Amino acid sequence: MLTRRHIRVKVMQSLYAFNQSQNDNLATEEKFLLKSMQEMYDLFLLQLSLITEIREHAEVYLEKSQQKHLATNEEKDPNRKFIDNQIFQILNENESIQKALEDHKINHWKQDDEYVAIIWNEIRNSELYLEYMNTREGSFKDDKELIIQIFKEIIAPNEKLYDYLEDKKLTWVDDLPLVNTAALKFLQKLKESTGREKQIARLFKNDEDKEFALKLFQKTYLNDEDLSEEMLGKTPNWDKDRIAEVDMVLIKMAICEFLKFSSIPVKVTINEYLEIAKEYSTPKSSIFINGVLDKLSKEYQTEGKLNKMGRGLM
Repeated sequence: MLTRRHIRVKVMQSLYAFNQSQNDNLATEEKFLLKSMQEMYDLFLLQLSLITEIREHAEVYLEKSQQKHLATNEEKDPNRKFIDNQIFQILNENESIQKALEDHKINHWKQDDEYVAIIWNEIRNSELYLEYMNTREGSFKDDKELIIQIFKEIIAPNEKLYDYLEDKKLTWVDDLPLVNTAALKFLQKLKESTGREKQIARLFKNDEDKEFALKLFQKTYLNDEDLSEEMLGKTPNWDKDRIAEVDMVLIKMAICEFLKFSSIPVKVTINEYLEIAKEYSTPKSSIFINGVLDKLSKEYQTEGKLNKMGRGLM
C-alpha cells in the first residue's frame, strides 16, 4: 500500500521530529517511524470498516421504522436492497479483512457510532441512494458502483469525518489521501466470484520497501554532519538560517540517496524530493532544492562519486 514517495514523507517527518526533540536515541526514533507507518495502515482498515458499519446503521434504521405505531406500508415492508448490497456481504465475509481488523483492534466505530450515523444520514438523503433504491432488484455491478460512488462522493470528502480523524491522530490528516486511494482501489478490484477470498493490501509492498524506510532514516541521521558538509558552498544566496528546516532535511535525504543507495536513479531521487517539497514546504522550496540537487548531482558525476548500479541509473 505504501508507495516509495510516502515512505520518504514518513522518513522526512520522523527526521524533522527527531531534530526538534533533540533526542539522541536512534532506536526509539526508529520505533516512532515504524509506528507512524503502522498507524496509517490502521486508518486504511478503519475506512474499510466504516463501510460495513454503515450497513449496520441502515438495518437498525429500517427496524425502527417497522416498529412505528403508525408505520406506512413502505415501512412495514421496506426495500432491503441497500442492506443486502453484495459488497457489504463480501467485506463482512472476507477473512483477510476480518483478521486484519481483529489483529489491529479496529473497533472505533463501535465507540464513536455518531459519526457512522452522520454518514448514513447523508447517504440516505443523497441522489445516489434514492436512485439506487428506485427498484428492489439489482446486480453485483450496481451494488459495487453504488458503494464506490458513496465512498468517493460522501465518505472521502466528509468534513465531519475529517475532523474526527484529525482529533484521533493528527498524522492521519496527511495520510488520508493515500489511504482513501488504497481503499478505493480495493473496492474497485472486488469481484463477485472471488471477493471473499481477495487478500487485503499489506502496509509494505515487499520487505525491500520496509528495509528502504529504515535504511534511509538511519543513514541520513547517522551521516548528518557529513551530509551538511556536502551542502557547503552550494547555497551561496541563502544563509543557513534562511533555509527552511524541512528543506534541509529533504536535501540531506536526497544527498544520502545519491551517495548511499546505488539502485535508485538520480533523476528519480530529484523528482521525488521536488514533489514532496511542493506539498510540505514553502512555495519556493522546490526551485531552491532543485538548484542544489542538480548542482550536486553533476559534481558527483564528474568526480565519480555516483556509484549507481544497473542500466540508465545515472
